Amino acid sequence: QVQLVESGGGLVQAGGSLRLSCAASGRTFSNYAMGWFRQAPGKEREFVAGISWSGTNLYYANSVKGRFAIARDNAKNTVYLQMDSLKPEDTAVYYCAADRRMIGGSQVAYEYDYWGQGTQVTVSS
Repeated sequence: QVQLVESGGGLVQAGGSLRLSCAASGRTFSNYAMGWFRQAPGKEREFVAGISWSGTNLYYANSVKGRFAIARDNAKNTVYLQMDSLKPEDTAVYYCAADRRMIGGSQVAYEYDYWGQGTQVTVSS
């Protein structure tokens, strides 16, 4: 089992920044690729960003390319999502997820094995 706990969400004005963190515990963190997803009210959960076990391979949804950056620190068992130039349409609950297929990059939620409880991000216009 891998336990994931997100933090760093909040309310920010359009154009602002937030950094989300996801702390992992349980099995060896570096054995998992990681991903960030988000879900807005009335919408399906969608892929935001992914990172391979080593941090070498990075993946982004087109909607966040150039604005968001994913990173991980395996020594701290933590994955981050730096979000800049936030827009009202980025408002959602953000979830981190772990994928035992270490290469990462899956944009399909059901392919991830473990999920956090989510953290709310609200961007005001």
